[in-house]
Amino acid sequence: MRMDYPEPPSSALPDPLDEHRGMRADGAQSRERLLKAAMRLFAAQGFATTSTREIAQAAGTNIAAISYYFGDKAGLYRATFRQVSPCTPDAVARFTDPALPLREMLRHFYAMLLGQLKQGEQARVSMRLWFREMLEPTGLWRQEIDSGIRPAHQALRLALGRHLQRDPGCDSVARLAFSLAGLAMHMMVSREVIDVLAPQLMKDEAAIDVWLARLVDYAEALVEVERRGGTSTAPPAMPSSRKHPA
Repeated sequence: MRMDYPEPPSSALPDPLDEHRGMRADGAQSRERLLKAAMRLFAAQGFATTSTREIAQAAGTNIAAISYYFGDKAGLYRATFRQVSPCTPDAVARFTDPALPLREMLRHFYAMLLGQLKQGEQARVSMRLWFREMLEPTGLWRQEIDSGIRPAHQALRLALGRHLQRDPGCDSVARLAFSLAGLAMHMMVSREVIDVLAPQLMKDEAAIDVWLARLVDYAEALVEVERRGGTSTAPPAMPSSRKHPA
């Protein structure tokens, strides 16, 4: 069931950096505590069943602080969701520089996607929030697709089209772009499984950096396969299990 909620008026969202509003010295810390507490609660309970009162209590602040920094609960939810989006305009710009060679382009692309994995438990909470929004949509998931995922996907297709000298709108480039993103998305979605089966692969930032470098290697190989034309023949038929008569 879709739960759309109205955008709060801009007047309800005061600028926390406006010195004329007399923000307390610990204002930035209070705002950050609210974001972290809200993210945990929204990820665990969803938007509809999480109250501003319990968010304020978990953050060690008062309800008025939510109105001051975010306007209302919907504004706070939008702010927490922006925290988990890796596809920011700056990050996309870093891997779409036309002057970048293929390997550097891929390195920046995977650095964008895997950056949050270095945040430890915060990365797990972020992924749970994504799952919660997909299961109980409020409208923000579609907004994330339109404002973050779609621009990043289109930018990747443009970059791949440039390196392959192909139309970025063709199916082969689109298929390759989804495959390259899938290498990183599997790490993010399967984090809980990896932590059980091979926890050393994500035990610290150095381990994630190693994985990032290997993803660039794997991605280069996929791009090279596509450059050579891929495999256009049908897979071999599976052998029949039926016994032939003697």
